[in-house]
Amino acid sequence: MARPIVGIIGNQHLINDQYPAHAGGAMNSEAVASVSDCMPLLIPADPRFVMVEELLETCDGFLLTGGRPNVHPEEYGEAWTEAHGAYDRARDAIVLPLVRACVERGQPFFGICRGFQEVNVAMGGTLYPEIRDLPGRMNHRMPPDGTLEEKFALRHKVTLTPGGAFARLFGADEVMTNTLHGQGIKQPGARVVIEGHAPDGTPEAILIKDAPGFTLSVQWHPEWDAANDPVSRPLFRAFGEAVHRWRDARAGLRIPA
Repeated sequence: MARPIVGIIGNQHLINDQYPAHAGGAMNSEAVASVSDCMPLLIPADPRFVMVEELLETCDGFLLTGGRPNVHPEEYGEAWTEAHGAYDRARDAIVLPLVRACVERGQPFFGICRGFQEVNVAMGGTLYPEIRDLPGRMNHRMPPDGTLEEKFALRHKVTLTPGGAFARLFGADEVMTNTLHGQGIKQPGARVVIEGHAPDGTPEAILIKDAPGFTLSVQWHPEWDAANDPVSRPLFRAFGEAVHRWRDARAGLRIPA
């Protein structure tokens, strides 16, 4: 039997500052293929090319990737400022309703970095434009220099809710993670449960309360070295198991759109 399909949300780029392209990090595809045991399929996240309804029928699950552009603050009721950085309204238009539809259907998704923030906004939450500007907060941004190994190195602890979904998955109440983000959760959305925090209080791990499917999302980047990292591997494995269950149930029960 063919592997289930995980739609990987792509980001818009300009190649050589001229040629428009949709792209996704190869490490996302590698994690989905090798750890989740699913077929990665890159999605051009733009309503000119795809519709949410099509994606729900084509894919069995979704990986909401990180990306340099941020969710536009108008999506959570705030005015844009320079601190909010670059944005991608086309991706907003696809992913925010996609998250809400997946929550309702029980279709699995896994949010990473920007994807983590998209989940919160989709559920009615808000974001801080720049975490490092807040009193008492550390700089969570990617180091500007160094190798990929240095940029994705483990940099801080995440303390988890004892007995929560993440703690059960990891078999621990505390894990070490990388950190490569500028924005973060300000006000959690409806049904958004925060189960992990950085030492400075920044939310790092969330899920959707009473959702029938897999909704775990993290602020860090578990796609890095996912096959070997003791935190990344169980996340992608659990996500893959959820996607396999969804595919098998849909094949047997013909889950409606």
